[in-house]
Amino acid sequence: MLKPRERILSTAMVLFHRQGYNNTGINQVIDEAHVSKASFYQHFKSKDDLCIEFLNKRYDYWVAELEKFTSEAETVQEKILKSFDFLMDMNKREDFRGCSFLNILSEIPADKEEIYKVIRYHKNKLRECFNEDIQNDMVSAHVYLLFESSILTSQLYRSNELIEKSKIIVKEVLSNSL
Repeated sequence: MLKPRERILSTAMVLFHRQGYNNTGINQVIDEAHVSKASFYQHFKSKDDLCIEFLNKRYDYWVAELEKFTSEAETVQEKILKSFDFLMDMNKREDFRGCSFLNILSEIPADKEEIYKVIRYHKNKLRECFNEDIQNDMVSAHVYLLFESSILTSQLYRSNELIEKSKIIVKEVLSNSL
C-alpha cells in the first residue's frame, strides 16, 4: 500500500484532473486517499500546495508521454506533427478533458500567484521545447499557439477536427520555414 503522502497525491492527480480545482475539496481528497486530516496537513500545508504538487507531477507525466509518443520521429517536422497526434491520443485516453493547467488557470483567482507561477513555468518550458526544435521564434510561436488552441478547442467541441486542421497548417508553415 502507498504511503499517506503518495495516496494523497495519487488521489489529487485523479480528482484535480477529472473534477477541477474548485470542485475538489480537501475532505474529498482525505476521504478517497484514506488518510486523516492531520496526515494531510502533515504533508501539505494547504490545498494550494497540493495543487502545485499536482501541476508538477502532471507536467512530468504529460511530457514523458509526449516524448514517448514522438520518440521515433526522424525529423523536426515529423516530431512536431506527431505532437499534434499526441493531443488526439490524449483526448481519446482522457475523454477530452483538456489541459489541467489551463483548466485550473480558468478556475483560480488572480491572488493565487504561486499557482500562476507554476503554470507559467511549465507553459514556458513547453514553449522552449518548440523553440529548441524549430529555432525560429515567429514560427515556433505560431506552432505553440496552434498547439495550445488545439487543446482548448478540442475540449470545447469534444472533437479532434481542429487539431487535424492545425496539423495541416503546421505542416505548411514548417515546410516553408525549415
